[in-house]
Amino acid sequence: MKYTLKYYRPYMFFMLLIIAVLFGQVMCELALPGYMSDIINKGIVKGDMDAIYHFGKIMIAVTFGGACCAVTCSFLASRISAKSSRDIRRALFRKVIFFTDAEMNEFSTASLITRSTNDVQMVQQTSVMVFRLAFYAPIMGAGALIKALHTNVSLTWTIGLAVAVILCIMLLAFFLVMPRFRILQQKLDRLNLIIKERLSGLLVVRAFNMEKHEEERFDGSNMDLMKINVFVNRAMSLLMPSLMLIMNVSCVLIVWAGSKLIDANNMMIGDMLAFIQYAMQIIMSFLFITMMFIMIPRAVVSGQRIGKVLETEASVVDDKNAKDIPDPQGLIEFNDVSFAYPDAEKETLSHITFAARPGQITAIIGGTGSGKSSLVNLIPRFYDVTGGSITIDGRDIRSMPQKALREKIGFVPQKNMLFSGTIASNLRFGNSQATDRELSEAAETAQALNFVNSKTDGFEEPVSEGGTTVSGGQKQRLAIARTLVKKPNVYIFDDSFSALDFKTDAALRKALKSNVRNAAIIIVAQRINTIMDADQIIVMNEGNIDSIGTHKELLKTCSIYKEIAYSQLSEEELGKEPA
Repeated sequence: MKYTLKYYRPYMFFMLLIIAVLFGQVMCELALPGYMSDIINKGIVKGDMDAIYHFGKIMIAVTFGGACCAVTCSFLASRISAKSSRDIRRALFRKVIFFTDAEMNEFSTASLITRSTNDVQMVQQTSVMVFRLAFYAPIMGAGALIKALHTNVSLTWTIGLAVAVILCIMLLAFFLVMPRFRILQQKLDRLNLIIKERLSGLLVVRAFNMEKHEEERFDGSNMDLMKINVFVNRAMSLLMPSLMLIMNVSCVLIVWAGSKLIDANNMMIGDMLAFIQYAMQIIMSFLFITMMFIMIPRAVVSGQRIGKVLETEASVVDDKNAKDIPDPQGLIEFNDVSFAYPDAEKETLSHITFAARPGQITAIIGGTGSGKSSLVNLIPRFYDVTGGSITIDGRDIRSMPQKALREKIGFVPQKNMLFSGTIASNLRFGNSQATDRELSEAAETAQALNFVNSKTDGFEEPVSEGGTTVSGGQKQRLAIARTLVKKPNVYIFDDSFSALDFKTDAALRKALKSNVRNAAIIIVAQRINTIMDADQIIVMNEGNIDSIGTHKELLKTCSIYKEIAYSQLSEEELGKEPA
């Protein structure tokens, strides 16, 4: 919770200003019943019109002053809450954007969305109430009690009785409703997760005719959330009428007891009406406090959920003495590298040693789960090695700032992602200063220029969220072009040619070899024809390097490579007689 509260500290001056203005508002509201009593006792009862005009003018001025104070308080409270919530959302985004997969798996995307929206909104709404009522209610209650005692002591038992009943109701609501708030947020996380997964995998759901099953699953989660919401809302809906009933019963008690005092000439009518007003102010103060006790615990739960994210440190951080390489060449070396995922029982990679040199193509192939993607994910430090080291131009990548390291690397992941905007804005994602010519050259190398030019608006063609308006192969080519626009020292293609036909694949690799001469190129692939012309091919097997060599060498020496090769291509295509 402290990680959330610190975002309100910059607005401390305005909080103090709110307290000062609230004090003025309370003074105005406490003064009104006294002037009303004077109008009744000195003006109406005695028939003194001058007193009525005099105290009436004062009441109008005091009312206007109180209204100005109330508007000022509402404005300042809303402004502080909105700005602090903006700061919290910004901090959440900045924190999450540096999370690795380990932290993302801990929270889940759906939960992070809920924390960044629903939880922040709950904190914002509660902070408005706190700024507006947390100081107002105690000052008003204490001031009204003093005024009531000054007006008539013998009627204070009615106020005490009302306050005691309110406290009982408040405690009952607190213990019944508060435990549900944490469950409510968890159920909301679950519902968001189901919605996100099902909308993302809508084609799969339709392909397997699972619409009915998914509807039932959604309805189950939705009903769980609804039941908790109904319980909470019913409790809240019963609370307000109960408190209003207590308030009105208190008025009746005061009139009943006050009428006897008036009949005995121990109290004036104006004083009784003023006492009723003070009693209402006291009861309303406790009502506001009750509302805060209901809202604050829910906001605390949301604040704790936000704080949990803000206090989580990314597993990959920069060294304090991190320095950049002044003139990078792009030589990548793995030196006895081992790696295990967090909480994994065994290592994913063990004793990996090889070098990827500038101007050469290094290909990585192996069976499913052999550790190919895990290996290349270590180069841009999506994860840190657990043993050994990875160097670029002889410098350990952990001694470099992450930003500087990733500027030298162009990474095309397995799951290509295009952002909403245009084709040009997506290609400029890694290099905002790229010219139109550079975009065309990158698109031509990636074999994407023809289909881009076929679009009505060319490079200004709109792209929907996730790139759903283009095919899988087009998406891959645009992702490759985006990396080429960046012009890094190291290119990493993690199974980035799988959606391309053989002709396009060959043309792209030929253009890549011709146009990218001085950079190190690392290709992870499943297809033999994608990597046949690589300068070196690394064969992975269960997290270890089985063999390293060229295509022809591996056909002679590596049984795993030979098995993969003959399962995909014929002997003639491989250019070798069977052994």
